[in-house]
Amino acid sequence: MTRQASLPLFVLPMVLMPGEVQELRVFEPRYRQMLDDCVLDNKNFGLVMNDPFELSNHWDGPRSHGCEAEILEHDTKGSNHFISIVGRRRFTIEKVIAPALPPFEHPSMEPLVQQDGLFPDLQTLLAHIPESETNHKLYISADVKFEEPAGATSERFQEMLKEILNGVLNRIGAVLRIDEQTLDSWVSERVDHVIDEDPNSVYTVAALVLDGLEARQQVLASADQEEALAELMHQLSTRYEEE
Repeated sequence: MTRQASLPLFVLPMVLMPGEVQELRVFEPRYRQMLDDCVLDNKNFGLVMNDPFELSNHWDGPRSHGCEAEILEHDTKGSNHFISIVGRRRFTIEKVIAPALPPFEHPSMEPLVQQDGLFPDLQTLLAHIPESETNHKLYISADVKFEEPAGATSERFQEMLKEILNGVLNRIGAVLRIDEQTLDSWVSERVDHVIDEDPNSVYTVAALVLDGLEARQQVLASADQEEALAELMHQLSTRYEEE
């Protein structure tokens, strides 16, 4: 089952998985505007890995698959916003909506560049938007198609995930030279906590065991749970072969 919606996008060299909690510092004017919009309307945003080869008004554009982010906590310190987010639904981008202004490095933005390196305030940026521009948002947004989980994870699927997570955590424990009894208790506790019938369990495991951005992105972009599991196993196999 899929649902369509329009979603503001946080485009970063980062991959967020469903169920994963991350911390972000928001300081760019475009993302401060986006955060204000999301908080005001109680709306989630999308977090998408950047694509430097597909530009959107001279900014890095988004990859084709991302994850909806829900704001858990929000704190402001000076001009910086600190937010805690959790990944929700995966989505596929159907149409990218470009931001109203290009980056500060673009020649058209030269009148706004300050010698002290400070960003101009939001009102100054909004006043710089051409009159012909109908979109007054400084951030990228997109029409997206949400991927709804098909159903609960089967016991067979859970056992395969537990085997993967057990293997990775035991390798880590061996490297750290944790004694066997302590390691067994530590591994068992984490495996039981992470894996259940939740259809997003495969992405939760991927968030724990994969650190490469491209590896995480490939799992996130999988068509379904089965494909995500196969991709996770492939990424781990490739990593172990390189070690």
